[in-house]
Amino acid sequence: MSIGHSAAKRYQDPRDAPLYTVGEAARYLHIPAPTVRSWVQGRDYPRGQGKARFHPVIKSPEARDSRISFRNLVELAALRALRTRLGFDLRAVREALNFARKEFKVDNLLASRELYALPAGDLFLKCYGELINLNRAGQYGIRDMLESLLERIEWHEGSPVRFFPPLPFDAQRKSKSIVIDPRIAFGQPVVASKSVSTGVIADRVNAGEEPQEIARDYGVTEDEIKDALAYELAA
Repeated sequence: MSIGHSAAKRYQDPRDAPLYTVGEAARYLHIPAPTVRSWVQGRDYPRGQGKARFHPVIKSPEARDSRISFRNLVELAALRALRTRLGFDLRAVREALNFARKEFKVDNLLASRELYALPAGDLFLKCYGELINLNRAGQYGIRDMLESLLERIEWHEGSPVRFFPPLPFDAQRKSKSIVIDPRIAFGQPVVASKSVSTGVIADRVNAGEEPQEIARDYGVTEDEIKDALAYELAA
């Protein structure tokens, strides 16, 4: 996967370049592809005798390019956490994001450090809470969830630069052995310590090589190889 020469010129910041197809984003984040497509591209759905339009919650870099940026990837991860763990209403999310954007001029709030801090984050939560009549306990639950997601993002000047996707069955260990960084391997998931593609590791195991041999070749631990395989298996 790579960006074309012209796209590389247009996007000085690799975080904003269209790097991922819908399928790749779905696989890297373990989100169903139709869900990713709906959140980024929108979809039509039947209503009464006709149909209505579900508008995108996340804006991709270019209207004519269906690929998704790294910043979009972080937005998707945040939205998935809000949606699956707390049952967020997507229409209310969209309205709250738009309101916060108008008040603070913050684009991509779901991929901004300001979502997790004052005042933009609290305004977003307050607006969302009012839209769905969320009680105080519910607002605290959202804040706790955002804090756990915050730990998986590395920031620079308020913007994400690296994302450590959660591994399956990893609630206690909270491993950060796998990372997605748009500056490394064209944004593919890699073992954080050595920038080895998780996909390459899985391919070598599938070809019959032993994890111990692969670990020695790359200078990583067997646990890192197991994490890479667990991540790829869940994709």
